[in-house]
Amino acid sequence: MKKLLLLLCVVSVSLSMEAQITTPAPSPASKLEQKVGLTDVTVDYSRPSMRGRTIFGDLVPYNKLWRTGANAYTKVSFSTDVAIADQEVKAGTYSVFTKPGESNWEVFFYTDTQGGGTPREWDDSKVAAKAMVKVYPMSMPVETFTISIDDLTTTGANLGFIWEKAYVAVPFTVPSDAAVLKDIENTLAGPSAGDYYTAAVYYLNEDKDISKAKEWMEKAMSMTEEPRFWQLRQQSLIYAKAGDKKAAIETAKKSLAASEAAGNNDYVKMNKDSLKEWGAL
Repeated sequence: MKKLLLLLCVVSVSLSMEAQITTPAPSPASKLEQKVGLTDVTVDYSRPSMRGRTIFGDLVPYNKLWRTGANAYTKVSFSTDVAIADQEVKAGTYSVFTKPGESNWEVFFYTDTQGGGTPREWDDSKVAAKAMVKVYPMSMPVETFTISIDDLTTTGANLGFIWEKAYVAVPFTVPSDAAVLKDIENTLAGPSAGDYYTAAVYYLNEDKDISKAKEWMEKAMSMTEEPRFWQLRQQSLIYAKAGDKKAAIETAKKSLAASEAAGNNDYVKMNKDSLKEWGAL
């Protein structure tokens, strides 16, 4: 019995020691984050090393689909819509596959982002964009596979792939100029209806200048084609607090009718309660 217990203890200690051993990953994971113009670009990939091997044309055969790294799919994410090699690509995450050649690479941005290696069945309908890019030979070998974001401007950059003595780059552009022009236009045009509404409700709730809240709310409603029942509710409360009971009642009745049409019983009750309080029901 004692021998059995001793054996169990030895096995337990051995398993415990084994579970605590951690070794370096041969192709460690890496994450690259870069702001390009106003767009956040993130690359998640694993980085294999040469370790004395010939890479392109041997470990990575020419003209065959490559996972462009190691382990799980290499992924690139864009926070805005972009254009890759003049092809429009929606904001989101894409896996990156390549077909390396001696003088050119074909690069694919693929909508399926879950998996490792390469897809068992390639689906052309999942290709969001593809590019044929030139190989630039380098004089000094790069030991570890590297993805970079190079040649940054306010409107674009190059997604670079570097390994052994090869460098290729896929150009992409970002809509910084359009976004800035839109911001300029909106800012110079002045506050929006939503800005006026938010400011008015804040003044109402924080017991600030009610005349200013009334002014802002009327401005917001004049800029809104069809005010919703919750907006009319807030306007009626502002009128009531400003001492304009007639306008408060008229607006509350509009909110009541709209909330009944929308089937919102909470606002129906709140409007009826206010109308009773103001002597209108």
